Formats: sequence, structure tokens, C-alpha cells
Amino acid sequence: MANHKSALKRIRSNDKKRLRNRFQHKTARNAIRKLRGLTTKKEANKQFPDVVSLVDKLAKKNIIHANKAANIKTKLAKFVASL
Repeated sequence: MANHKSALKRIRSNDKKRLRNRFQHKTARNAIRKLRGLTTKKEANKQFPDVVSLVDKLAKKNIIHANKAANIKTKLAKFVASL
């Protein structure tokens, strides 16, 4: 267990950040899954910008790597175009 006051605070703040990151990452994954499950091009085109925005926010906050975000966006764009 930590011996310093600052270390105890760091543990608490890391826990909060970890939970926030998990929530945001899971939310984005669910949005991606929902977009991939769509069958109509109209609905997909409507949801695509929102999902891309979520992925960009994750990359900006370093929750996921920037290259991973780019790969996700590319694959989703190809999927939407193929509908």
C-alpha cells in the first residue's frame, strides 16, 4: 500500500480516469457495432458522422492510438460505401 499522501491521491485519480476511459471506449465500441449492424444506406450515412466523431475524441484524449482511430474510420467508411 502507498505510504505518501500524494501516492494515495494518485491511486484515487487513476481509478477515476480508468473508469472514465473504460466508459468512453465501451460507448464508442457499441456505436461502431450498431453502425455495422445497419442494413440501409440512409441510416448508415446518418449515423456515420456521429461514430467518426466519437472515435476522433477517443484518439484526441489518447484513449486509443491515432492510427487505430484512422483504421477504424477507414473501415467504417468502406462499409458505409458498400451498402
